[in-house]
Amino acid sequence: MTLRNFSVVKRSLDHTIVEECRFLNEAMEDEQGKPFYLQFIIHNAVSNIICSVVFGNRYEYTDRRFQELLHLIDVTLKMQVTMWAQLYNVFPTIMKIVPGPHHTIFSNWKNVISFVKSEIQAHKEDWNPSCPRDYIDCYLDEIEKSKDDVDAKFDEENLCFCVLDLFVAGTETTATTLCWALLFMTKYPEIQKKVHDEIDRVIGQGRQPSMADRANMPYTDAVIPEVQRMGNIVPLNLPRMATNDITVRGYVLPKGTQIFGNLTSVLFDKNEWETPHHFNPEHFLEENGKFVRRDAFMPFSAGKRVCLGEQLARMELFLFFTSFLQRFTISPPPGVEPSLEFKMGSTLYPKELKICAVSH
Repeated sequence: MTLRNFSVVKRSLDHTIVEECRFLNEAMEDEQGKPFYLQFIIHNAVSNIICSVVFGNRYEYTDRRFQELLHLIDVTLKMQVTMWAQLYNVFPTIMKIVPGPHHTIFSNWKNVISFVKSEIQAHKEDWNPSCPRDYIDCYLDEIEKSKDDVDAKFDEENLCFCVLDLFVAGTETTATTLCWALLFMTKYPEIQKKVHDEIDRVIGQGRQPSMADRANMPYTDAVIPEVQRMGNIVPLNLPRMATNDITVRGYVLPKGTQIFGNLTSVLFDKNEWETPHHFNPEHFLEENGKFVRRDAFMPFSAGKRVCLGEQLARMELFLFFTSFLQRFTISPPPGVEPSLEFKMGSTLYPKELKICAVSH
């Protein structure tokens, strides 16, 4: 409820994202059309949106402490899918005494948690319960209200991990999707041109995009979900657990069984998509050119445990993507063929993402 109050239902968040788009575009201008790696500047820009909700402020792209934090999180998320991490999950008692890089995961998260705790402490020093500024302030208020209720579970340790969950989840997935979006635009310049043409026709160059433009931009609106479908950044979804004994297509799943929903099987189902293994925005367009939603499109999962930040992510993807292509034509470095190969971390992310961004 608090996340919704401080983000999705507040029109001011539109302005927060649009303002961050401006900062991002200015940073891109500084590259002067030369090849550069996109990943960390995109992560910084996207993380600033969730930071504005959780911490109440944004961080400059030149903030060395915050850049180191983003790098630390990125490295750690990638390490968590390595053989060493998997061995620790299977043999934790043994692996605790075996030297190896898996110990770095714990030390890295310890440093990230220290950053979050320092933000919480700073909030406590000037906290005003009558005027909550962000998620941390609201949580501190709940701690105070329930201090005599031992079963409430509102405490600073939970606050720390709730903030960490929101910060990491609110950055990684959206930033990775945007990286895929720009990679696909370098791979398919004819699609990029259609997006440019629609932006010029609907928005022009005299103002920044807004969410109100989305209804008038069906092609751009179709490109974004096609990026999510083909990018398929969380192929096996996040784990769920059966709350009761159930039978699914003849298979008995006892209560407590951990379940992974195979989103890949839906996003690439040949019975649902005309060209399942090709990047094709027409999947989301009717014959008359209007945008159409598809039941088989569920990158945010479905049901009661659907992604908490779905609405926020949709806003970010549209505004960042549209604002970027309004300002720039992007291409691979000279002589380089764009590759759609990926690596596996907490998400599937592009193996190489070096681009040139030339101002219109």
